[in-house]
Amino acid sequence: MTPGHANPVEIHYRREGDGAPVTLLHGVGSSLEVWDGVVRALSGCAVLRMDLRGHGNSDKPPGPYRLDDFVRDLAGIYDRLGVERSHLAGFSLGGIIAQAFALAHPEKVDRLILISAAAGRTPAEQARARERSRAVTAVGAKQHARNSAGRWFTEAFRQSHPDIVAQHFRRFTANDPAAYSAAYQVLAESDLARQLTGIRQPTLIITGEHDIGSTPRMAELMHRQIAQSELRILPGLKHALLLEAPAQIAALIQQFITPASTRA
Repeated sequence: MTPGHANPVEIHYRREGDGAPVTLLHGVGSSLEVWDGVVRALSGCAVLRMDLRGHGNSDKPPGPYRLDDFVRDLAGIYDRLGVERSHLAGFSLGGIIAQAFALAHPEKVDRLILISAAAGRTPAEQARARERSRAVTAVGAKQHARNSAGRWFTEAFRQSHPDIVAQHFRRFTANDPAAYSAAYQVLAESDLARQLTGIRQPTLIITGEHDIGSTPRMAELMHRQIAQSELRILPGLKHALLLEAPAQIAALIQQFITPASTRA
């Protein structure tokens, strides 16, 4: 593992493993560690993870942030490390960034994986996203995290893995309030549904059956918009797929990026 940074905004990243290059982008309020369980279950991959601006050990410049800022940050990491092309997986906000990056830099993306991502919000869903964004500013990260537990995790997982849930929300409450709010606004306001027909890469779209923020309807819309796409709706799960089902997510990624000719 090699932590490092890229200017002008210092972006903390980690590289590990050998094999097919795979880049992983986390969601709002999180950090690159949220992918730990997935990475442990992946094999034959050279994994690149990064803390998005405003998160983890990356710089936390004052907002507002724009979706293009996150796209430029990733492009800067690729330039610094000499990454010419990589599979790209994004979770939640990371999934929206991955959509935008694939549209802006198609030559740098091999296969695209969108996990618990959003696109094509209805007016009611857009209103709820904006209300959550306002709530982040009004009540702060700690209370917002408490309010989000039921939306993110199934009740069974909360009961059986309280340590994982607690650790996840400790990470949320440690966020810089202004940076968290600025990033959440990007999540709430960004919607690339009309542009997704421009994505030409083979794409895997995954969401939980009971995810109310990145709904199966949104996933189905993305599937229709992206010509070379596959859709997986995971039964019984909500939003926190990287934590509730890391082995399942890793297996889906592994199968999707492995050439058919080399599969056992």
